[in-house]
Amino acid sequence: MIPILLNRARVFLNQYPVARGMVTYSLLWPTGCLIQQSVTGTRLRDLDWMKCFRFFVYGGFIVAPSLYCWIRLASMMWPAQTLRSAIAKALTEQISYTPLAMTCFYFGMSLLESKTVDESIQEVKAKVPPTYKVAICIWPLLQTFNFSVVPEKNRVPFVSMCSLLWTIFLAYMKQLELEKLQQTKSIVPK
Repeated sequence: MIPILLNRARVFLNQYPVARGMVTYSLLWPTGCLIQQSVTGTRLRDLDWMKCFRFFVYGGFIVAPSLYCWIRLASMMWPAQTLRSAIAKALTEQISYTPLAMTCFYFGMSLLESKTVDESIQEVKAKVPPTYKVAICIWPLLQTFNFSVVPEKNRVPFVSMCSLLWTIFLAYMKQLELEKLQQTKSIVPK
């Protein structure tokens, strides 16, 4: 029974590549969140499981489909799998997709945390510029490799594996924001 189910899952994931990315991101993003919490010293009983759930939802249902669409679009715009087209794709991604993806991450995660639209906008303004500075140092190299060496059907899973470390960084950035808010609340008299 299990081999039959695994075979059907494999066929399904090959038939619907966006689903492969969604499954991968649904596992890796909450894993990155758990790793970040562990690295910052959170004990098992104190882990923020709702935060992990938000990373699950956002990674699987927002990031994976949007990344899949971007990679498909980039592959149509630059069909050759050469170093030159890979560099063009990576640079275009840094100018177009990356800032939008970061903005959506901070805004979307803030809304999932039940923050107001104004609070979400403030977080975007505070967090996107420093996050983008880090991204511009990492992602062009990874994406150049991805677009020049990795076969198209495996590009989203490859990026998702790379994004595990990136997700740990994003979870860290979100945690810094939460700690900052908690410090501000403790200073303000009631």
